Amino acid sequence: MENPVKKTAKKITKKAMENAPDSLKEKAEEKLKEKAGGEKIQEKAQDKAEKASEKLAETVEQNATKAHETAADAKDKVQDILLSVRDKLSMVKEAGESFQESISEDESKLKSYREVKGISNVKNASNLKGASDIKSSTKEKSLMDIN
Repeated sequence: MENPVKKTAKKITKKAMENAPDSLKEKAEEKLKEKAGGEKIQEKAQDKAEKASEKLAETVEQNATKAHETAADAKDKVQDILLSVRDKLSMVKEAGESFQESISEDESKLKSYREVKGISNVKNASNLKGASDIKSSTKEKSLMDIN
């Protein structure tokens, strides 16, 4: 609804335009067109600005949603990778432990340097048994000797 003051002003301007000379009418029409055109341009610009801001808000929301989805996907991927790395590291740890156990078992089997035989332990010709050291048949036990 229009304001009553505006209605009255419109009526007055119409009557003034009817009674005014032609040169004033033309000038008034030109100024009216300029004002009306400026207001329309301003309204159009405001409408475009509002539409642009709405589109911008929608785009921001869409980008935020995409960013959250992408972040969630990345988080899942990183967790999967970390789990697989953890599994691999546990396998490496187990292999290392078993390797250490096998080394420690081998160490207990090793002899010390004192237990290793040297040159002095090699038999020479005088230590070898000869024909005189072989038992004869008379020295062998028989059935009679067994109680």
